[in-house]
Amino acid sequence: MSVRIALAQCAPALGAFKRNVAMHLEAIERARAGGATLVVFPELSLTGYYLKDLASDVACARDDQRLAPIAEASAGIDVLAGFVERTSDGRVHIASGYWSGGRIRHVHRKVYLPTYGIFDDGRYFARGERFDVFPSAAGDAGIAICEDIWHMSTPYLYAVRGANVIFYPSASPGRGVAEGGDLGTAESCRLMDQFYAQYLTVYVVFANRVGHEDGIGFWGGSEVIAPDGTVIARAPEFEEHLLFAEIDPALAARERARNPILRDEDHDLVLRHLAERVGGPRD
Repeated sequence: MSVRIALAQCAPALGAFKRNVAMHLEAIERARAGGATLVVFPELSLTGYYLKDLASDVACARDDQRLAPIAEASAGIDVLAGFVERTSDGRVHIASGYWSGGRIRHVHRKVYLPTYGIFDDGRYFARGERFDVFPSAAGDAGIAICEDIWHMSTPYLYAVRGANVIFYPSASPGRGVAEGGDLGTAESCRLMDQFYAQYLTVYVVFANRVGHEDGIGFWGGSEVIAPDGTVIARAPEFEEHLLFAEIDPALAARERARNPILRDEDHDLVLRHLAERVGGPRD
């Protein structure tokens, strides 16, 4: 039985928490009215991306009252949204939360913090330390926030741990021009999404933002790729859009039976090589 999801390709206002919450509630209601059981928002959708010194001001614990409207809205539809999480030890993280049934069920903290080019995540945020699989409306899932998925080990870990869906919330700026005149960032992301989906036999749900911050434009192009590499749905570039897509949780199982790469993976061999890389050669 297929599951209808929505991707809210939106333009958060930098540091304007209340305004962004209102934007979320409007998109959540539209998604619910459109028959979706889950709506997915981009990276840092509740705060904006280039926060810099504003990060501490908008950071909140997962049970903070500022997030209560999102929790309440999830009584009627599951919600995946991005925020800055402050932990009990005072650190702040780029995080994506999954709300369902009126409360938060799972939080993923961004592990790989880019600090190169136009990115400076590592200066303002602490790293996450885990890639955990959790139950979602679309099946067992993992969350990879933007840079997380550019590291091949991330989707691999999720797939071997049983995820059927990888949610990929992003704040990807548009950069470069590819051969043929297409946006270079878009071409790279689409190739990567299709590769991971087809060869790991998972759904890849890419929710990217739009709008501008500090002179940087975010390109959108959100999409859903099936475990056979098929593009199920794709949003336009550079404009806000609510994208609907149908996910069939059984398709991943069928593709894994037809293409049993994960079944035949030698985990012990991988672990031995990783141990050698980290600790040096072993007898």
